Amino acid sequence: MFGSILKKKKNKKKTQAVKKSHSFFLANWFGSDIAIDLGTANIIVYVKKRGIVVNEPAVIAVDTNTNRVIAIGREAQAMLGRTPQHIHAYHPLHNGVIADYDATEYMLRYFIRKAIGKVHMFKPRIVICVPSSVTNVERRAVIEAAMQAGARKTVVMEEPLAAAIGAGLDIAESNGSMVVYMGGGTTDVAVLSLSGIVISESLRIGSNTFDEAIIHYLEKIKHVTIGQHTAEELKILIGTALPDSRHLTADVRGRSIETGLPIMVDIDSQEIRKALDEPIQRILRTIVSILEKSPPELAADIADHGIVLTGGGLLLDGFDRLISQTTGMAAYLCDDPLLCVANGAGKTLQAMDVLKDSFDDL
Repeated sequence: MFGSILKKKKNKKKTQAVKKSHSFFLANWFGSDIAIDLGTANIIVYVKKRGIVVNEPAVIAVDTNTNRVIAIGREAQAMLGRTPQHIHAYHPLHNGVIADYDATEYMLRYFIRKAIGKVHMFKPRIVICVPSSVTNVERRAVIEAAMQAGARKTVVMEEPLAAAIGAGLDIAESNGSMVVYMGGGTTDVAVLSLSGIVISESLRIGSNTFDEAIIHYLEKIKHVTIGQHTAEELKILIGTALPDSRHLTADVRGRSIETGLPIMVDIDSQEIRKALDEPIQRILRTIVSILEKSPPELAADIADHGIVLTGGGLLLDGFDRLISQTTGMAAYLCDDPLLCVANGAGKTLQAMDVLKDSFDDL
């Protein structure tokens, strides 16, 4: 009698194990694996076997009267600086970290649904990229936002690692590699070896910092106020990191600080260089500092192979040449620097089964 009871219990456990294994298999087979570059300026979503399917501004617009989200992404970005008082369009991430948790969660849920459709039974597994120096509190906020947005498993990955993989570097080798990643809100400088970060530093400086520097310069020197979108256009059109003989010019329309009326002023590329000098010098000092702190063997490898530059901020004209001049080493932009982090994180999806869920470390 007892033998039959034990046999039934064993069979029950075996059935439960088979069901659990079957459920796990179905979840991995039908569930989606996605990688997210959670940037200050843009959110990029990579879906396994499909590539990048979402690349939109990390902007949300909220009606403050009804507390209702009315636009996300490109539609919300078009509203920046143009909304009535009851509509607030803004970036819920600031300097690479979450500034508005609820808005970030809502935005993540929206872009996940846009990438893979409505999540029903099998929730997606997500690799999400963050700056290398995020605090435990900031990391927790990212993980919880991803879980609340519908993730079944969340793996947090440092941006320099993802950027190196996306740039085609073999980070598993013992040879040292140096990566400089500059996004909308942060700049990460890291030395990598054996699939890990040996030494790194993250600055709360990004391409948005450049835009703000241009705005402040024009207010101080030209006595004209412009918006961030105009500052970004100026940076792209005539911005430069190098002092040279070129003097590209552009007409800028804004509001006069003195009269409050619309005004148009001229500005040239060397004035933009002066406006950007302070944040650029801070980045250069950080790169030199990381090189000085690197172990001699890895520093020799970097001198042989050069410094890899990724991220949209480093597309500023002459920035790569300025880094080369400052360090005495080759510095080159990777292919498709804007999508490098997302592509690198997307490649790691192949190993999703063996990656540890970052939620377990909370």
